[in-house]
Amino acid sequence: MTGSGAMTGSGGGAAVANGLVNRVVDSMRAKVRSAVVRGAGNDTEGTGGTEEGTPVERLLAAVRAGRAHQVPALLEPLDAAARKSALGPLKSLRSEVRGWDWKRWNEATAVRRALYVAGAGCQTGAAATATWLGGRDLLSRRSQDGVLVLSVLADRDPAWAADVAQRLAARPAVAEDSYGLIRGLVERSGCAVPATDGYVLAWTREITDGRLLARLREDTHTRVLVPHALAMSETPDRLTWSVGPEAPTHWPTALATLVAEGVLDRAQVVDLCVSRLLRGGRARDLRFPLEVLRLVEPDAAERRERVPDWIGMTADAPSPVAGYAQEVLAGLAAEGALSAGTLAEMTGGVLFRTEKKLVRAQLTLVGKVLTREPGAAEELLPAVAEAFGHEDTTIQERALKLVGRHAGRVDASVRRELAEQAGLLSPVHRPAAVALFGADLEAEAGVPYEEILPPVPEREPVAPPATTVEELVEELVTRGRSDDPAAFERTLDGLVRLARRDRAGLEAAVREAFPTEHWAHEHYFSHYTHGAEVVLAGLLGLLPARRLESGRAKGNDRKACHHEALSGILDARLWEMAALVGSEALPFLLATPTLHTGEIDPEVLVERLRAYGDAGVEPAPADLAQALLRVGRTTAAAAEAAERAGALGTAAGRRLAAWLRTREPLGTRVRFSPRGKDRNSQKWWLTDRIVVEIDERAVVREEFPAAFRWLGGELQATPRRCYHWVDTRAHWSAALPVDREFVAACVLSSLASGADGDQRGLAEPLTALAEAGGPVGRAVHLALAFGLGCQDADDRLRAVDALLVLASRGDLDARLLGTELAWLVVEGSVKPNRLADALRTTAATGAYGTVWAVLEPLLPELLGAEKPVRGLGEVLAVAADCVERCRATGEVAGLDALASARSSAQFVVQAKRLSGALRREADQPLTETV
Repeated sequence: MTGSGAMTGSGGGAAVANGLVNRVVDSMRAKVRSAVVRGAGNDTEGTGGTEEGTPVERLLAAVRAGRAHQVPALLEPLDAAARKSALGPLKSLRSEVRGWDWKRWNEATAVRRALYVAGAGCQTGAAATATWLGGRDLLSRRSQDGVLVLSVLADRDPAWAADVAQRLAARPAVAEDSYGLIRGLVERSGCAVPATDGYVLAWTREITDGRLLARLREDTHTRVLVPHALAMSETPDRLTWSVGPEAPTHWPTALATLVAEGVLDRAQVVDLCVSRLLRGGRARDLRFPLEVLRLVEPDAAERRERVPDWIGMTADAPSPVAGYAQEVLAGLAAEGALSAGTLAEMTGGVLFRTEKKLVRAQLTLVGKVLTREPGAAEELLPAVAEAFGHEDTTIQERALKLVGRHAGRVDASVRRELAEQAGLLSPVHRPAAVALFGADLEAEAGVPYEEILPPVPEREPVAPPATTVEELVEELVTRGRSDDPAAFERTLDGLVRLARRDRAGLEAAVREAFPTEHWAHEHYFSHYTHGAEVVLAGLLGLLPARRLESGRAKGNDRKACHHEALSGILDARLWEMAALVGSEALPFLLATPTLHTGEIDPEVLVERLRAYGDAGVEPAPADLAQALLRVGRTTAAAAEAAERAGALGTAAGRRLAAWLRTREPLGTRVRFSPRGKDRNSQKWWLTDRIVVEIDERAVVREEFPAAFRWLGGELQATPRRCYHWVDTRAHWSAALPVDREFVAACVLSSLASGADGDQRGLAEPLTALAEAGGPVGRAVHLALAFGLGCQDADDRLRAVDALLVLASRGDLDARLLGTELAWLVVEGSVKPNRLADALRTTAATGAYGTVWAVLEPLLPELLGAEKPVRGLGEVLAVAADCVERCRATGEVAGLDALASARSSAQFVVQAKRLSGALRREADQPLTETV
């Protein structure tokens, strides 16, 4: 190869490779000619007759027969005009094959392979050829197909071949699957190696085997593609394989060897690795450049000139990268090459991190520097004081001791600054801080504790529905599948109202804004309503009457899961709207919420029924049923509304009056079947042991539509695991906004999957449950307990928010929550470290008393467990911090026995701390009780 740019200087090796490719192509062409000759006499029947007709007809017959290996020889005698004439039929055949069903899969695959080769040979422009070869339906992963294409393009101009190669390489998926073809075009044309993500990914797959190092040495592309691989945002899989450095497929070792041999530029490799680590990303993607950097090892000058980079990594990078950067900076500090100001900047960033190992190492480093350079105390100690607010009290203690050893070397202003920071220390360290800083801290002693809880969230009214077609269509486009139930309901109401007022205008606007052709497909709405789309399809008349009726009449199998049943309420309403939208039978929706939680003001519902009565319209069954489930039943206004509803003189009014007078919530009971002994059995998992029993409610089973009757006790009370994905979970609480205990019982199995398994995003209903109405019992507290123990940190944060909202509204039974958490932790369904993280976050908002009220009934069960509870030390640390701050007193069964043990283990240290805090007399009584 005699290319330029990145490949300059590698012409000899490229020429050899180019010759090899040409020999392979020539050999393939000879085999193809031989096959055509043999096939001409034996395969005429059923293939279109390869020896009859014009050359173009023989080519098309071979393609239709799926004989890709015959195509190069059949293309060879065709001139430009003949190839152009063949292109049209090839395109038509390609369109035809797209319409074949799965039963002709093997036949279609063979034809597509032949089309892939023939189309490439008949195209003339580079752009058109690249588009054909990159077509998703034709794209071939067979290396032999690439060789066939190379043979039909053998006579093309090198510049043309280079253009095609670069175009193919620029498309990631195409570059991965067409690596052999692209490489052949590159080597034949002598163009620059296309260093794109897709091409590099395919190259690493191709070259990684037991001879990796030797192949990298021999490959002329190595010098171009390795730098790109080091810079990629998503590191190729082969480069991150978990194999030891002695393994022949270990990329970092191979690259370090090439650097040592001079094949790769050492300075470039170091620079690329550092740059990639600075950009950050997933730990998986940073593992490769980090390993390479450790093996190549920057020299002293390179370490010193990149000090700002190392500091940035210690502050923000994932732990392995931050640890490496900390090691480099520690080495520079030991050499005296790190100024006190630079070390202080580094220290501030590291001490802000949560990884205790990094924080301890940094305090040790600062201690060594202060011993060697006492004059650096004024710059370093304020940075050390950042650790006073660390969540781990042992780290606070280390930092306080370090400050105490060197505080005598700072002036009064720095000392005051340190005293200010000492206010972040845990109360257990206050005596030591007072002894160190004196009167600067004594002023805070005796300040009464005050529990800080968030303000009670206000229930926001739902805005009126859209009044114009333009406004409504905009809402449908943005909220047609909205996760905000109130906004979604508002949009549905606007749709129903405008469909009666301006049906023609609305239909025209919907056809313009939505791709409506697939709504008429027989199976599109078979399993999902796709949000408001099913209603729009009904508006446009695209749904047959039998489909509408079956959608409205659908009920629940007795073995259906609660998630499907909850989602079925919304589905039934949407099918009902699809059948009635635009007609006189549905002037507006009765079930539109008046509050963001989904609740309806009883007085408003009475007026809606009055309007229906005045118009002589009978309410739609599902719409009325949902309205009844949403109406507030426990307020004083409900009793007055019941009288007014009864006076309407309509059947719907009488139903509303009876429903309001009952006031009873939908009832459920939750229990758990025993845990199986075998971990592989289904009964081992908490998800499979939850039994939810729904109370019998005759009025629901007799008067409500089929999709609602399960609320009256129609489902079997058996444990069940769900294997489906439900995307309407945000609407579950809004369907029963005044029966949150019922909803909580129904979602327990999914929440348990987040705590007992590894599923994520399952705690979404918790926020709505906390803000909803109705009694709060065991189900809500169990749901909260599962949320606090979820594997996903975001799910735990949702649970923390729900806990604080319940506490602020006075709905939290802290003792009940602690009791439920106790057995969940002891049996292993909730991990103590996750629970400790959630409760620590809750307490940090100022709710120390609330958290202690949860932990007080929990700790005796953990301390008295038959098997030691792993992670107990973290829970005890949170408890000790809460007691020290809220100044609670009392006794915890089993705590003194643990605290008296002679051990430096974390759980013993924290037990001693908690025991001491509980025995200390409170300076002031709590201003609030939990």
